[in-house]
Amino acid sequence: MENLDAEAQADLWKYVYGFSELRMVKCAVELGLADVVEKHGRPMMLSELSSAVGCPETTLFRVMRFLNHRGIFKKQVMKNDDASSVCYVQTPLSRLLTRENMGPLVLAQDGPDSHLSVEDLKAGKGSGSEPATADDKIWSPEFGGEEFNRLSDDLITDKGLPRDFSGNFFVGGCGRSGRNSSRDAGPGLSLDEGINFDLPHVVSGEPALDRVHHIGGDMFETIPKGDAVILMSILHDWSDQLSIKILKKCKEAIPVDRGKVIIVDAVLDSDEEERNDEFTGARLAQDMGILIGTVTGKERTAKEWAQLIDAAGSSSHKIKHIKAIESVIVACP
Repeated sequence: MENLDAEAQADLWKYVYGFSELRMVKCAVELGLADVVEKHGRPMMLSELSSAVGCPETTLFRVMRFLNHRGIFKKQVMKNDDASSVCYVQTPLSRLLTRENMGPLVLAQDGPDSHLSVEDLKAGKGSGSEPATADDKIWSPEFGGEEFNRLSDDLITDKGLPRDFSGNFFVGGCGRSGRNSSRDAGPGLSLDEGINFDLPHVVSGEPALDRVHHIGGDMFETIPKGDAVILMSILHDWSDQLSIKILKKCKEAIPVDRGKVIIVDAVLDSDEEERNDEFTGARLAQDMGILIGTVTGKERTAKEWAQLIDAAGSSSHKIKHIKAIESVIVACP
């Protein structure tokens, strides 16, 4: 994938996550978002819309953020006295999604089984408010069956790091993608050897690699000691509570004076920072894929990443945006 230009990569991810977009549009119709805003007759605040359709604000915010980016709804800032609030208004496209127009046609479209229903959204899926349980551990060998896990392994293994970034760091990773950093490591290595740390059933079949030790274990229990830990496309699969637990384990594994936790994950735009680059749409589509495919996972803004890292006890962190869906977050103990 590193041989493709940025525009081609962005287009590719739009197709990959196309089913997520269809599912979210169907959920929007099932929730009656367009019907509610149309009947309201004026811009609606998120709290009003949440109350009207019976969906938690934190979940609905993610859905509306995605729909707004796709031009299905439009954000409008309303000023009241000294305060201002963000509201949502209809667009010509959203009006087509009412039950009186093309909403029923959208609902009739067949698509892949996404395991997401409007009942899931109303129950709070995507809000991040659910308690962390064993059910959050979607990457267990039993989850999804043998074929699902084989496809997941192949997808993550082939994903790799951007060419201009791989080799600038190297150590053991947690979760499946740690092996990518091992294989892609180049002359820019800062360490003499590293650990590919993963679930036992994953590392058991890994081929021998120069300067790489394959170690199986559970990142929620303990992480092998090292000068740094890299987490690539891992934390977005987990709730805030479990992500903080993982980061604390990473902090325990690295030296206090020079250790680093390197996170390679998407950083969503916020109202304060709107990059709006060629990957913005792909990041939001990926967030919908995470909402559909995990129990409490989500993509995060820079502010949300800062809250996680601070809660894990890190002294500081920096975010480096690269020409990719992901950014690089370096946290110090």
